Amino acid sequence: MECEISNLNLTVKIEQTGAELSSIVSKASGREFVWNADPSVWGSSAPVLFPIVGGLKNGQSSHNGVTFSMPRHGIVRHNTNIHVIEQEHDRITFRLTADERTLEHYPFRFTFDINFRVKDNSVIITHIVKNTDNQDMYFSVGAHPAFNCPINAGESYSDCYLEFSERETLSTSPLTPDGLVKNESIPVLKDSNILPLTDHLFDNDALIFRNLKSRCVTLRSHKSDTAVAVEFDDFNYLGIWAKPQAPFVCIEPWLGVADSVDSDGLIEHKEAIIKLPAGEKFEAKYSVKIIE
Repeated sequence: MECEISNLNLTVKIEQTGAELSSIVSKASGREFVWNADPSVWGSSAPVLFPIVGGLKNGQSSHNGVTFSMPRHGIVRHNTNIHVIEQEHDRITFRLTADERTLEHYPFRFTFDINFRVKDNSVIITHIVKNTDNQDMYFSVGAHPAFNCPINAGESYSDCYLEFSERETLSTSPLTPDGLVKNESIPVLKDSNILPLTDHLFDNDALIFRNLKSRCVTLRSHKSDTAVAVEFDDFNYLGIWAKPQAPFVCIEPWLGVADSVDSDGLIEHKEAIIKLPAGEKFEAKYSVKIIE
């Protein structure tokens, strides 16, 4: 089922399965900004990543002697057990609650809420994790929104670029074919805030950035003023990805990253893992601003 919220400027749709953002349409121009999840190219539009970002080594992790298997990006994506708990015309909240099915893949009890709110020309997405277990809980959370690129009809992919809010010197950690982070570093930016988009930028999978100064990345075009700005004050990692030569680009705020090639498999040892004490709550938000 697809749910809809809106205000005077934007109409936003979210798939209840996976609580996945599926559409942002400008009421002024009628322009759609979110990738349409064409399954012949990439059948998603904005997966929600919880309680891991990326993949696990051998598809498994362990905690307190218990080994569990989990698909890449976790247990929210494609999940049909997500429910709407609150909705108004301009906002909606979805919830996934731990049960016997989630415990097969993730050995902690929790509630995971994700709220979408439309304000002015922005969509604000808030993730709220509550540890309902009697032990510390370990998790990551992230977003994977895909935006149409080129932005406008008649433009090409190479007409577009990503603009960081600060000048950056950045390297990426390449991934193995099964999605593990290598112990290598490849330079991407040197004292620049512009990353050109090219047909071969993602031939070796995603770009993974740590230690960013920027807290906003904007998808822009050399041929128009139309843009999409992703602001992510609460997130310390960023992924940039697309299927090679596909007409979209993902700007992905992360709190976490895939396992490294030398991971020991313990979830509490994962890079950037969040430790949440029993009964405590964690919140992180990002926003998508439409500029026309």
